[in-house]
Amino acid sequence: MQILQVRLDSIYIPTERRKTLDAAKADALAEDILENGMKIPIQVRFDGKRHVLIEGLHRLEASRLLGDVTISAYL
Repeated sequence: MQILQVRLDSIYIPTERRKTLDAAKADALAEDILENGMKIPIQVRFDGKRHVLIEGLHRLEASRLLGDVTISAYL
């Protein structure tokens, strides 16, 4: 798998996956990322038009909370 930097605003989150977001978990993860860095990239696929989130919703939201513009992702 290839790791790339993907703009957060270019990642589509499927509706069913979005429903599983736990804001408290994203907050706690943001604290951990701030202290220790992101250990595992998220996973996305490219559907020809955009990147679609496969795995890593809470890491993605934590990165948004931290004000990041890009995130490491396995393609």
